[in-house]
Amino acid sequence: MPTMNVSLTPELMHLVHSKVASGMYNNASEFVREAIRNIDTNEALLYELKLAKLKAILKPAIDDAENGIYVDYSFDQLMHDIDHEGS
Repeated sequence: MPTMNVSLTPELMHLVHSKVASGMYNNASEFVREAIRNIDTNEALLYELKLAKLKAILKPAIDDAENGIYVDYSFDQLMHDIDHEGS
């Protein structure tokens, strides 16, 4: 298996040693691999949560559009509103 050297703060080094010493992991490499897998899983879950929230926010507008309820709003008007937002 390829190896990689990583610099850790003393606090992170202590955390790794504590987890290994607790018996939860056989060695530091096992702990780090698990941590990386967890980060990857968490990022995927976070993406799904953000997407679900965006869909929920947009749903009323999509429902209105599907029911023919909308307001004419041009790209130029959008750019104007963005440029003057907060002023």
